[in-house]
Amino acid sequence: MTHPLKHSGLAPAPGLEGLVVAQTALSEVDGQKGELILRGRRIEELAGTMPFEHAVGHLWTDLVPISQGDLQTTFAKARMLAMAAVPAMSEAPRELDIYERMRLGICALPVDLELTSAERICGAIPVILAAAARLENGEQPVAPDPHLATAEDLLRMLSGTRPEASAVAALDRYLVTILDHGLNASTFTARVIASTGADMKDAITGAMGALKGPLHGGAPGPVLDMIDAIGTPERAADWIANELREGRRLMGFGHRVYRTRDPRADVLKAGLALLPQDNPKLRSAEAIERAALNALAIAKPDRRLDTNVEFYTAVLLNAIGIDRQLFTPLFATGRAPGWCAHVIEQQKTGRLIRPSSEYIGPMPG
Repeated sequence: MTHPLKHSGLAPAPGLEGLVVAQTALSEVDGQKGELILRGRRIEELAGTMPFEHAVGHLWTDLVPISQGDLQTTFAKARMLAMAAVPAMSEAPRELDIYERMRLGICALPVDLELTSAERICGAIPVILAAAARLENGEQPVAPDPHLATAEDLLRMLSGTRPEASAVAALDRYLVTILDHGLNASTFTARVIASTGADMKDAITGAMGALKGPLHGGAPGPVLDMIDAIGTPERAADWIANELREGRRLMGFGHRVYRTRDPRADVLKAGLALLPQDNPKLRSAEAIERAALNALAIAKPDRRLDTNVEFYTAVLLNAIGIDRQLFTPLFATGRAPGWCAHVIEQQKTGRLIRPSSEYIGPMPG
């Protein structure tokens, strides 16, 4: 649509950068200060100090009335209900990958009028993720245990065995860290879909589609590829210098919003100290990070590129035994409550999101 933009005097904003298109009470991302605030509390106050369910309850304040009065109980019920979606996932074509099978599972979730759609979807995703991963490996899905909290049960359903307490704490820390992060691509997608009057499932599966792209949720896996390629910390400086000379991007460094260090990186890095220190990637991560930051400061002195959440996401999840092909599905698990909260906020406005475009094609003669 050309005329409203032309007549308003607004210049195009590629990528919508700098444009405010929504008001939210959920999260504030301050790229200059390197600060992330969720509902009035810094991410450092939440991640590592409380389980996933408590952080979700904080984010959902005044938005989602918790049906059972306790999110651990509510999510446990949703996990049990989610087993009804597993047959559809099992019968899907073999060529579907884990992420595609997860979206199918969400679409197949049964309705339960005692739970809100946000509770049903967010509580169910751990079952759907674990089932999709096991089906991919030719294994039978493991049924949930309603007596466990989300992080512990997710790890148990993935491996088939009870996880170590340190791994549970690390996963809780990760899931809380990625709960919400402003109007990123997947969250904006969810809000656009919600603005059309579509339902929560439509919005969440659409957000998952946006997250799948390598410029959004697909980056932590390549961080491990980089660490594998470097090998020992002694090779880091030369390897990184060569990558920069060839004009290639260092995965896990730089961010579209942050002009300083991503606060989530420090939250996850702190969690590494609480894990067993026998993982070689864990031991070499800090040395690689130092080499990368030194090289980037020299190569790009006019632009600060610091560590982002993807770097220590990769190291932390690898240290607790999460396969790299599960990084994006796990990201969706932690971000889903944020998506749902944004959907509810958007639905309250009742307004269709409909930006304009500037026509630059030929005109009729």
